[in-house]
Amino acid sequence: MISEIQVWFFSFDSIWIATLLLLVGFGILIKGADFLVDGASSAAKRFGVSDLTIGLTVVAFGTSMPELIVSLLSALDGKNDASFGNVIGSNNFNLMFILGIAGIIYPLVVHQNTVRYEIPISLFAAVVLWVLVNDSLLWGDNSQAASGYDGILSTVDSIILLGIFCLFLWFVYLTMKSAGSSSDNGDGVKIFSMYASVAMIIAGLAMLIAGGKVVVDSAIGIAHHYGLSEKLIGLTILAAGTSLPELATSAVAAYRKNTDIAIGNVVGSNIFNIFFILGFTGLVNPIPYHATMNSDFYVLFGATIILMLFMFTINTKKLDRWEAAILLTLYLAYTLYLIGME
Repeated sequence: MISEIQVWFFSFDSIWIATLLLLVGFGILIKGADFLVDGASSAAKRFGVSDLTIGLTVVAFGTSMPELIVSLLSALDGKNDASFGNVIGSNNFNLMFILGIAGIIYPLVVHQNTVRYEIPISLFAAVVLWVLVNDSLLWGDNSQAASGYDGILSTVDSIILLGIFCLFLWFVYLTMKSAGSSSDNGDGVKIFSMYASVAMIIAGLAMLIAGGKVVVDSAIGIAHHYGLSEKLIGLTILAAGTSLPELATSAVAAYRKNTDIAIGNVVGSNIFNIFFILGFTGLVNPIPYHATMNSDFYVLFGATIILMLFMFTINTKKLDRWEAAILLTLYLAYTLYLIGME
C-alpha cells in the first residue's frame, strides 16, 4: 500500500520532490543521531562513565539509530524487504565501502581484540540471522508460502538475537573491566548542563523518528516510480543513507590516524545491527523473509571472511591501502550486480 506522502508525490508528478525529501530525511536522521550521541555522552560523562564505555555503547547506539528507525518503520508499514535490506545492505556498505574509504585514507592498524573476537563475532551474527530466517530452506517449514515468503524472523527468533546481544554486551563489559580505565583521557566528549543534555536526547530521538519516516516513504515512493524493488532500495539507498554516521565517524578517525576507532566502529555497528536492531524490530513486529536475499547474505559472509584474512595475513592486524582498495572495488562490483539483477 502506497502511503499518503507517496500519493502526494505522484499527484504532482514530481519525483524531484521525493528525492529532495529523501535527502532532507537523511540530513534529519544524521543530525538527530548527533544530538542523541552528544546529549547522551554528556549525561554519561556527568555520571562518571568512562570514555571507553561511552564509545562502545552510547556512540555505537547513536550511529546505529538511523538503521533502527528505518528498519522498524519499514517493518511496521509492511515493507519487509526494505527492513531486511536496510540492515544487510548497511552491513555490506560498512564492511566494503566504509572500510575501503577509511583504509585508503590511512592504513588501519587495529586492536588485537578486534581481530581475535569482534570480527569473528560479526560473522557469527550474520550466520545466526541466516539460520533463523531460512525456515523453508533448512527445516522445510512452508507456513509462510501462502503469503509468498520463505521464512520469518519470529518473536522467538528475535528473543534469541536480543539474548545473544546481551551476552555480547557482557563480553564488552568484561573486556573493558580487564583493560581498566587507562585509556580515559577526558577528551572527545563535550559536557553540557543536565537540562541541555536531556533536551538534546529528546530532540535527537524526535528527529530520528521524523527523519526515518520521511526517508522510508520517500525511498519507497522513488522505488515505485522507477519500478525498482523494495529490496534494491533497502540494499542501496537506505543502506548507504543510514550508514552515513558510520562513514563520517570512520573517515574522520582514519584521517586523524585513530585507526582502532575507524575499524571498531564498523565492526561494532555490524554486530549491533543484526543482534539489536533486527532483534528489536522482529520483537515489535515479526518480519517475513524472502530467500532471494540469501545472495546478499553470502556477500556479507564473503566480505567478513576476506577482512579476517586481511587481518591475519601479510601485515597482521592491519588493513593496508591496497587491501582497502580491494574491499571498495568489491562493493562497487556488488552494487552493479544488484542493479543488473533488477
